[in-house]
Formats: sequence, C-alpha cells, structure tokens
Amino acid sequence: MAALNRSTFRRLQNLPQIPSVWEGDRRPLSNADSHMMLEDDDDPEAGGECILWVDGSEGIVRAMDMVGPDAGPEAIVRALLRAMEHPQSPAPAVRPQKIVVKNREIQFYLRGVLQDLGISIDYVPELPLIDEIFRGMEEVAVNRPPELPPEYAEVLMEKAAQIWHDAPWRTLSEHQIISIEINQWDVASLYVSVLGQGRMDYGVLLYRSLESLKRFRERVVNDDSFEDLEQAFLGQDCLFLTFESAGDFDEDDEEDEIDLADLPPSEIEPNFGNLHPLEGLRSILYEEEALTMLVALEAFHRFFRNGRRKLGADTFPTLSSRYRIPIPQSDGEIQQISVKVSTMPEVSDELLQMLGDDDEDDDDDDDDDDFETPLLRDDLVPPNSFLSLGAVPWDTIDFLRENVQFHQGAEGDINAAGDGLPIIMIQTSHPKAKTMIQDLKEAGGVKAIGFNPGENPFQEEEYDLGILQTKNGDLYLFGEFNENDPVHKEARKKWDRRCKSTNGWCGLIIAKGLMGASRGQPQLKDMIALLEVRWVSAKDLGIGPLQLMPMF
Repeated sequence: MAALNRSTFRRLQNLPQIPSVWEGDRRPLSNADSHMMLEDDDDPEAGGECILWVDGSEGIVRAMDMVGPDAGPEAIVRALLRAMEHPQSPAPAVRPQKIVVKNREIQFYLRGVLQDLGISIDYVPELPLIDEIFRGMEEVAVNRPPELPPEYAEVLMEKAAQIWHDAPWRTLSEHQIISIEINQWDVASLYVSVLGQGRMDYGVLLYRSLESLKRFRERVVNDDSFEDLEQAFLGQDCLFLTFESAGDFDEDDEEDEIDLADLPPSEIEPNFGNLHPLEGLRSILYEEEALTMLVALEAFHRFFRNGRRKLGADTFPTLSSRYRIPIPQSDGEIQQISVKVSTMPEVSDELLQMLGDDDEDDDDDDDDDDFETPLLRDDLVPPNSFLSLGAVPWDTIDFLRENVQFHQGAEGDINAAGDGLPIIMIQTSHPKAKTMIQDLKEAGGVKAIGFNPGENPFQEEEYDLGILQTKNGDLYLFGEFNENDPVHKEARKKWDRRCKSTNGWCGLIIAKGLMGASRGQPQLKDMIALLEVRWVSAKDLGIGPLQLMPMF
C-alpha cells in the first residue's frame, strides 16, 4: 500500500478540521451516464466509473472524477485529497472530522492511508446524498432524447450512405447553391451548400434561409480572428450532415493527415445536427427536423444523380426538377411529399463575388505596400517530405505509366539508355500527395526540372537548389542540398550523366506513405504520380544565383 509523502502529510495536517461528515463512493456508470458527464475533449471510452466525495453537512459535491474500471484504489484517495485542498465547489480547503463509505475495501484502504490525520473512517450501509445524485444522473440519462428519432434513424442513415456514395463534393463547390422547396413542417425551402472540395470536412449544410447563408459567407470572408469565426459559425441557421472516421487511425498515419475520402465506407460515420443562433450547436434531431432532413437528402440525391454531368460543367447551369418523396408514417402508411429542386446560379455568382472582392482587396493592399510576387515559390512541396535523387529502372517506368493515378507523359521520345530514368522522388502523406498533384494539374503540369546555385551569405554556405518549373511559368523550390555534402555531390554527378543519356529527359514521382514502414523506400503501390519532363540547366532556368534574404 502506498503511503503519503511526509510533506503532503504535514500539509494536510495544517488544514483546519471542521465537524462535518463526508460521503465517498465509487460506482460504475452506464454509457449514457458516462457521455453525459464527460467534457467535450474527453475520451468516452476512458470513463467507466465515477468517484464522488460529498460534504454531507453542507450538501455540496467537493470532488468528482471519472476513471476506468481498472483504476486502482489510489484513484479514490486522489479525489479525496483534491476534495480537501482544492474542492470544485466554492468551499474552503478543510479536513473533515468523519468519512463514511459503503464499501469495506475502501474503508480499510482509507484507514491505512489516512492514519494519524485525525479523520474517522466508518462503514455505513447507505449513502443518502450520493444515492440521490446517482439517481438524478440516471434519470437525466434515461430521459435524454436519442440523437435521431428511432422511427427515422435507419432510413436517415441510409440517406447519409447515399450522399457519401454520391460524393457531391467532387463536383460542387461550397458557393454553388441548390434550393429544395419543401413547404412542410414550417419549412418553405432549404438551401444546400456542399462541403468537401477542400478535402478537410465532408458533408452538406441545409440552410433555412438565404439570409443566413449569405451572412455566414460574408463573415467568413471579412472576419479574421478565431473568436469572430466561432461566432459566425454559431450564428448559422441550418440543419447539417457531416462525416467523420468511425474507427481508430492506423498507426502509420498522422490523425490530422487522414483524408476521409481514402477510407472505406464501413469506416465512415455520419453525424446529424442543427445550428441556430439562439440554440447553438445541437447534435440531436427532433421528429420534424428528421423528416425535413430525410426529404431534403433524398431529393438532393435524386437531383445530383440525374444532373451530375451538367453540374460538373465549367459554368454552373440552370436546372430544375420535381420529385415525389415517400415518407413512412407511424400507422404504416406512406405519405408522398412533392419537392422542387433547383440550382441557383445567381446566388452562386454572388457568393463567388464575395471571395473575388476579398482577393481584389488583398491585391490592392499588396500594390500599396509595393510587394512583388516572389521569383521562386516554396508552397508546392509539403514540409517534412522525403526527397531523393536517383534512377528508376525502365521496366518499372513502363509499369508506372500504366498504373499510377496521374501520369504526364513525355512530349517526345525518351532514349531508354543507361540504368533507368533519372527521377526526383517526393514522398509525403497521401492527402498531401493528392493536393500536390491537384496543384500541378491546375498549373498545367510540369515543364522542366533543374538545379540552380544558391547561398546563405550569413553562414557562408552554398546550396544546390532543386527547382521545378510548371507549364504556367511558375518556379517552385523542391529541395535545398548542401554543396559540400559528399552524398549529394555524387548523386548530382549521376543525375547529370543520366539526363545526358536520356537526351535531356527526367521524371518526378510523387509517393505516399511518409509515416509508414515504406518511409524513404516507397513501394510501387505507394507511387501515385509519374511526370516525365525535360531536364534544364541553371543557365536555361535564367534566374541566376539566389541568396537567402533576412526576415526582419
């Protein structure tokens, strides 16, 4: 049995002792009780039992802890010490004269730990105050409504699975708004905004008014602080369906790098809820809200399925359709709801203009400050990526040409000489690799790869700067290599020799698996992009030696 440190013992002895009786107990809780008592950031799996210390004389809770069922008896002592020295209720730090418990093991354990503190520890068959507190928690848990009405829960989950399968975020941007005219349950129309093109949050927001939607978008554009954005978020008036991971993250992946789109449907969990300026965020749908959501999701699913190709056009089209949506009734009958679904190009243009105006304001500010676009950008390759120079055998190149997710072929014949195609390999996480590929696609692809001299005059160091040129003319830094590094020197000699053998052709491979077992040695399954590009000399790049500039 652990004993108190002498300094802790002396500190407790110095606390004033009052003639009060405290009740203490440790009891298992149901899952509903557990979730009710945990803070938002706590892990619900971590709590299975509740420790309570109550001042029976004053009728106040001095300490409450949630612990796992395997926590030892030390946990109840820790809670008791906090109840004495740092009570959670507005009460002074004191020692009780007497403690009563209804568990013999707890009684004997506390007697051994607290001896010589002048506290009497007795056994009683009942703890009236603690019994009343637990009864109250059980009643709250039992009376707490479910997140979805039971009669609509299954069909709503089916509709959510349909939306996930449709993946409308691959086609629609957040500003491309679709209206759903329902005219039921005091809802005239809902205005749908799709989340997901940013590859962060996936879902659909169903605004109850255009005013709420526009107001939120305007505040997002204009408000800079976190507090302002939080208030803007809570000020929305909408129903929502969002998605998150239902399982644990793989140990080879960073939690904040997970892209839900990479997970199988079985690992996706839908979340329904409501946002309102006066209610805030509520993760419970009541009956009318559930019916509204059911009709809206089914109507949106049908509209998107029928118009996917037109919705994916460069210009957001004007489309409108009517549907009859079946609604199950409590008596087993089916009610048909007539719904009209339409695109809203004018509203979408207005929302896009908000972003455009903000960009123009930023441009004006840049002009006023006389800033220039940097000659060499460094925002393409994700930080902490693994880079290497080498060669990939020709048979492997042939395989990759047919099997990678993105392939940019050479615009001429490559001389398949030597031990393989000279390659720059960039390995990062899967989501960041996909973002990098998308950025390169939007830039028209890669035009050339080369190396350029650079120096740090403050440390008298010289660098070999790896530079990638996209077809829209931008130059990106993909790597900084110390000129005095013998490993890089040898790699550069081989690189130049191989590029000459291929008549000036080289390649860029983008691979995933940065946090996995294949880090630094990506396997074929990890290589998701191959770009065959020209090799250019520093002279052809035409930018001259570069210097690191100080930041003041």
